[in-house]
Amino acid sequence: MGSMDGKICLVTGATSGIGFFTAREIARMGASVILVGRDLSRCIAAAQRIKDESGNNGVEYLLADLSSQAQVRTIAAQFCTQHDHLDVLINNAGAPFLFRQESVDGIEMTFALNHLAYFLLTLLLIKSLKASPNARVLNVSSGSHVNERIDFNNLQMKKFYNPVHAYGCSKLANILFTYELSRRLVNTHVTANALTPGMVATDIWKKVNRFLTPFLFPLIRHYGQTPLEGAQTSIYLATSPEVEGITGKYFAYKHQVRSDPITHDIGLAKRLWQVSLEMVGLEDDNDLF
Repeated sequence: MGSMDGKICLVTGATSGIGFFTAREIARMGASVILVGRDLSRCIAAAQRIKDESGNNGVEYLLADLSSQAQVRTIAAQFCTQHDHLDVLINNAGAPFLFRQESVDGIEMTFALNHLAYFLLTLLLIKSLKASPNARVLNVSSGSHVNERIDFNNLQMKKFYNPVHAYGCSKLANILFTYELSRRLVNTHVTANALTPGMVATDIWKKVNRFLTPFLFPLIRHYGQTPLEGAQTSIYLATSPEVEGITGKYFAYKHQVRSDPITHDIGLAKRLWQVSLEMVGLEDDNDLF
């Protein structure tokens, strides 16, 4: 069917927006695609639509609210039971939260969903990725990471909560995680890269500020990319032979660009990694790398 024949790809947040179009286009190239979503009816509808529009029946779904670590563990176990390897993991699911709330695990929701879900799911699937002859991990971040800082003394943002800051910090964490992951996977055939899709007119913007949304969203819809356009960098990094072997980089509009200087702080990345291990209840990762 195409250049991805025989490949197995898992895409989180795949029932709408960028994730949906990423999954659909990869399916069109012949890959078997596993969608991850938190609403059963939307998972069923998205999987059927992708089958219809791609002509590829190799589309499955896994149901999970990724802010719940138990549900992340469940779908990782389900995947490993059903498949003997994973060629491409696209961590795409994420959202801003206007008001501070906590996940079922008692963790500030933006950090739980946008960073810890990426972190935990990836670690749980590392062995499946290593079982592929050439595997890729893609973490969808954002330009909002620029000029952000992670305050480990207020990681849960209990002292002061700003939704823009919380989102930016989670996207900064995505890149720090990606770079550290790539260092730990050195001398393996698994690559890890991060990307920004750019400004895309999806429903995520409707959650940023309930007062500004009526004015802001029409502008974003007019000037922003469509979700299909926003998915192009994810599709490129998942499928293109041009990036085979490239790891530990940050991409925008299908080009390698430099992320904020703080993302290259190895000490910060290692500290975030250790804190993340503790927050997801893993003592160490010695048996994975």
